[in-house]
Amino acid sequence: MKKFASAGSQRWLQVAANRKPQLLTSALQRSGAIGPRVSIAWYSPLEKEDFQEYRDGKALEKAGIGKANLKMPLEEFWPARGPVWDALGITSEGHALFIEAKAHIPEAATPTTKATAEASKKLIEGSLARARKFYAPRATASWGNPFYQYANRLAHHYYLRRINEIPSVLVFLYFVNADDMLGPTSEEEWRGAVRLIHAVLGLPKDLRTYGVYDAFLDARLLQDAVN
Repeated sequence: MKKFASAGSQRWLQVAANRKPQLLTSALQRSGAIGPRVSIAWYSPLEKEDFQEYRDGKALEKAGIGKANLKMPLEEFWPARGPVWDALGITSEGHALFIEAKAHIPEAATPTTKATAEASKKLIEGSLARARKFYAPRATASWGNPFYQYANRLAHHYYLRRINEIPSVLVFLYFVNADDMLGPTSEEEWRGAVRLIHAVLGLPKDLRTYGVYDAFLDARLLQDAVN
């Protein structure tokens, strides 16, 4: 069986989802992403599947979303080889749950798309523009740089929740005290970084009304699960 990732958010999320899921659930409950009595069934990254992560239609399937649930096919919104999701689950209320995790601030800065085909780049640019208009109608900032990953996660959430009217939740999970990455040692450090990202992208400070949440989990609470 495959070992946990060697370091960073990938490692700590694998540990949390497979060895201490109650801590992960509690973090999401504190964030408001799920209610106090709501539970989660995780479908990625699973230890029994060698911590496989998913993208595109396979990711939607893992989150309980079939093609029959979609008003707009994914390929009409985003080209193939889209975002790879760090974790996927389904809540006890039947809501799809998508997780993007970070353990240190520099990994939040990501370059623009690697797509080379003009049709793919045009589709991405158009979808990012639609999502930006939804979340931040007055924003004029480019969503292609320097926080492209953050922007494309928001775009996919817009695709599911707004275009397809699917009850889904997007959580940006931030690990504190990830000593292996010399990451932030407090939630406030992370909140400062998030405020910067929102300012650059022209986003409002709080996205919870859109079903987007920030959750925090102390990596020190996970260390005994791998020692």
